[in-house]
Amino acid sequence: MKKNTVDLLTMGCSKNLVDSERLMAQLRHAGFTVAHDPAVCTGEICIVNTCGFIGDAKEESINMILQQGQRKADGSLRRLYVMGCLSQRYLHELQTEIPEVDGWYGKFDWPHLLTDLGHAWDDALTPGRTITTPAHYAYIKISEGCDRRCSYCAIPLITGRHQSRPMEEILEEVRQLVALGVKEFQVIAQELTYYGIDLYQRRSIAQLIDQMAQIEGVRWIRLHYAYPADFPWELLEVMNRHSNVCRYLDIALQHISDPVLTAMRRHVTKQQTYDFVERIRREVPGIHLRTTLMVGHPGETEEGFQELLEFTRWARFERMGAFAYSEEEGTHSADAFSDDIPDEVKQARLSQLMRLQQRISAEVQAEKIGKSLNVIIDRQEGEYLVGRTEFDSPEVDPEVLLSLSDLQQHGFGSPEALIGQFLTVVVTDSDDFDLYASPVQPEIYNK
Repeated sequence: MKKNTVDLLTMGCSKNLVDSERLMAQLRHAGFTVAHDPAVCTGEICIVNTCGFIGDAKEESINMILQQGQRKADGSLRRLYVMGCLSQRYLHELQTEIPEVDGWYGKFDWPHLLTDLGHAWDDALTPGRTITTPAHYAYIKISEGCDRRCSYCAIPLITGRHQSRPMEEILEEVRQLVALGVKEFQVIAQELTYYGIDLYQRRSIAQLIDQMAQIEGVRWIRLHYAYPADFPWELLEVMNRHSNVCRYLDIALQHISDPVLTAMRRHVTKQQTYDFVERIRREVPGIHLRTTLMVGHPGETEEGFQELLEFTRWARFERMGAFAYSEEEGTHSADAFSDDIPDEVKQARLSQLMRLQQRISAEVQAEKIGKSLNVIIDRQEGEYLVGRTEFDSPEVDPEVLLSLSDLQQHGFGSPEALIGQFLTVVVTDSDDFDLYASPVQPEIYNK
């Protein structure tokens, strides 16, 4: 084991990733050598940043802690620390059950980890993050917590009330990242449409994105995790006004059946949801909507599930994920309802819904054949360069594949030089999710 070496393992969502990136910058500033998510852990210190959202994520985090605890028992690890959502929610139970851990930190007190390692946290450190994503894009977390109280969701139990970051602090972070070469920004929050209510007494997401879009060097802005009730419609005006605000919105709708929506405490009706989707598509032509749907919530009847299928056929979401209800202790659903839908029924409904979405996605992607699109190149993979359009967020959405031989025939240079660059392409083929394309000309696209 080399002294002052750290392996930092991030579980869960991109919001956790931002926390890890902040901690990495401080650790490196303090003189540590830090590896993020290495294939093989070799550091003398290991930090596990955990997820505690749903059962599968909790199990994955616990297994990782136990695996690193075994390394400590074997003598290949000196210190083990745990931070994040899982320890925020289950601190006392975990301290008792996993004594191998040297220190536990929650969702908000993890900066003390640096202090416990003998170093002071430097608030003036610039930049305040070590980017772990490809250098051309980054996640921007604009708030923590959530004031919504959806019946099934444990997030408010973990993160507490909504807390917005000051607008100028966010904009300064964007400027710092642009100076490092970041061109594309994924704006993330538990509920971004609530941004500003606590600080400015009004929904301020439109103002924030408007100012972010005017920062020189910001090429793409993509919005994640909105909520349909009380949606700030001025945000769509900003999207139309700025070409670098992607025509993309990630907004979890969860269900369409009125009885299920009521049980979920979503504060929106079936008709309002139909009207909501219709208005967004009308006001931002060509927008791509990503949503998340849930099957198997207590009280979901076969009739209610059929309503969900009908809604999905009608809405034709360009991007969609779905999951089966999992009871989370402490939530309203766990306290008020019996988890009475058998797992096999949940899984059958989930499979049927995803088969429908696969057909819709194939049709949506096929409609792009012959069209000219702008893509940013993320990486080389085998005989292809892999990129994304403005309609595609990293990790979760479809990709665009460009043949290396085709690029060479069109006069492009080294594939490595194209990573992080924008290209104009024509779509030549598609499958259920991904696109295949050919470059239009060797000039780099500038938006």
